[in-house]
Amino acid sequence: MRILMPLPDHDFDVTEVAVPWRVLTDAGHEVVFATEHGGQRPRADPLLLSGVLFGQLGAEPEPKAFYDLLTEAPEYRAPIAWSAIEPSSYDGMVLPGGHAPGMRQYLGSAVLQTKVASFWALERPVGTICHGVLVLARATDPVTGRSPLAGRRTTCLPKYMERSAYYLTAWRRGRYYRTYPAYVQDEVVAAGATFERGPTELSRRGTATDDGPAFVVRDGNYVSARWPGDAYLFARTFAGLL
Repeated sequence: MRILMPLPDHDFDVTEVAVPWRVLTDAGHEVVFATEHGGQRPRADPLLLSGVLFGQLGAEPEPKAFYDLLTEAPEYRAPIAWSAIEPSSYDGMVLPGGHAPGMRQYLGSAVLQTKVASFWALERPVGTICHGVLVLARATDPVTGRSPLAGRRTTCLPKYMERSAYYLTAWRRGRYYRTYPAYVQDEVVAAGATFERGPTELSRRGTATDDGPAFVVRDGNYVSARWPGDAYLFARTFAGLL
């Protein structure tokens, strides 16, 4: 199947893009990337490749290896523009996250929100993870005038995770972990969604062979996850929806 994955020009989360790409392409699906203007290869958040503090708090080795492969993939090197997205041309859509400043281009785009709302109306599989849930929360259903997430079950980056990361790193990285003044969880709830927090987890991450620490929420054709530690389970659950 053909899967749409919109991205900002830079600062997206390495794991939340590279792991779903690898899982979906290994299953035989085609992933189409889209950036605001298209044509130029986007770039992940560099601190997640090098380490946020003293080489720590970044992506794990396997997702980083997937990202190295991704950067040479033809579909990644030549993304389409958001304005060129034809929602009916895709069988599924994945909205990754990230928290660095460059994500605001993607999270706040009215053009992208309109495309996402149009795809949502097709009732095909949609997956969001971490800050990516905000793209749906901020979109407007043209029929109801509300967010597509109104009345739907979802998770997203929980407030306790966002707050903990900020307090741990603010002395060195400032507001790096606070993309917006409002917490992601609070904005998602304000959009009318039913938020599911999941078990408390601050360090352990799910892997290709261990879903123990991971958590996702499935609500019909929609699946959501909290953070990079859920990426493998998220990707496999989304693939199952396809």
